[in-house]
Amino acid sequence: MKSAWIILSALVAGMLLGVGFESAMPGAGAASLPFVEPVGLLWLNALKMTIIPLVVALLITGITATADAARAGTLAARSILIFLVAIFLSGAMSFAMMPVLLRLFPLSAGAADALRHGLGGPADAPPSPGFGDFLLSLIPTNPIAAAAETAVLPLIVFTTIFAFAITRIGPEGRALLAAFFKALGDAMLIVITWVLALAPIGVFALGYALAVKAGVAAFGGLLHYVLIVCGIGLCVVLFALLLTWLVAGVPLPRFVRAMVPTLAVAVSTQSSLACLPAMLKASEELDVDPRKADVVLPLAVALFRFTSPAMNLAVVVYVAWLFGIAVTPWSMAAGIAVAMAAALSSVSLPGSISFVTSIAPIAVAMGVPVAPLGLLVAVETFPDIFRTLGNVIADVGATKYAADSVPDEAR
Repeated sequence: MKSAWIILSALVAGMLLGVGFESAMPGAGAASLPFVEPVGLLWLNALKMTIIPLVVALLITGITATADAARAGTLAARSILIFLVAIFLSGAMSFAMMPVLLRLFPLSAGAADALRHGLGGPADAPPSPGFGDFLLSLIPTNPIAAAAETAVLPLIVFTTIFAFAITRIGPEGRALLAAFFKALGDAMLIVITWVLALAPIGVFALGYALAVKAGVAAFGGLLHYVLIVCGIGLCVVLFALLLTWLVAGVPLPRFVRAMVPTLAVAVSTQSSLACLPAMLKASEELDVDPRKADVVLPLAVALFRFTSPAMNLAVVVYVAWLFGIAVTPWSMAAGIAVAMAAALSSVSLPGSISFVTSIAPIAVAMGVPVAPLGLLVAVETFPDIFRTLGNVIADVGATKYAADSVPDEAR
């Protein structure tokens, strides 16, 4: 929480300085860009450097952990199936609602042009692949080359197949490979933590460059982005409540009353893990068998990120809309596949880290520029509140549904 506010403050300070400097001495701000902007771009490159190895390591670790959890019994296996269906629905809802929100609350042409120019200018949209090309792109002929070319979707397909293969080998080999990729992921998390420690400097430089290029309109553009993504956050919270009512069969007034303490903790901590004791209490008030809740809720906190696909896809779709990149059915399919994989592989990561590791692969898979994420991570503080609210609501709702759908003797 504290680091997120520091990064946000650095962004605001950089933008205010850029606007003030360019207003006080026209041309001086632009003249300073060759000295300031490379600092931000260097930090952004360091951020990109960590993405591919971290995604591979976390995806393998997430899949092997999920497979191990599914072996624990019928209740655990049913819970994981519920989680997978729910995160797919979350992503589909985002694709449906983003065009509606962007149409209802458009950004002025001037602000859009200014923000686009400040974030790197118009992007060259890759040609839209046909169905055959999309299918052929799923299987890499060379996974190493796919990683080098940041071809994320084929790399994730290979990594997923490899991870499931690991779950089928003997216990010793499985434990060895799982430990190796766990250690690799831990090491990469340390690297990205070091990079994010420099985020105030990098974001300050990027914010300064944005303000010099785009002027005051940049503030309006970023505010529009925050409001649209928070709008999707509100949609996903309401969607979680709707599923709890329609699927789990819990009357909404009763569910909301039971969840009030949990929601208060969620807003104050923005951490699903910190909400676990309150979620256990809420489940008890909803007549969930405590023995079943003790199985499903920790599993949900560890593996289930209901809001992740919806809000991560919202960020990518917004950037695509800003840069005029068409979102085709095949890019949607690629985006939702990568978003689901990222939701499983970004478990228990701090917000800034999960923002980068989850959204950058989706952007690459959909042919959307990654560079704007370096600035957008600074304003993630506000959407992150909705992420936590939606996650804890979905965790308790899924726990209620899973517990009621599995007989006591099948636990």
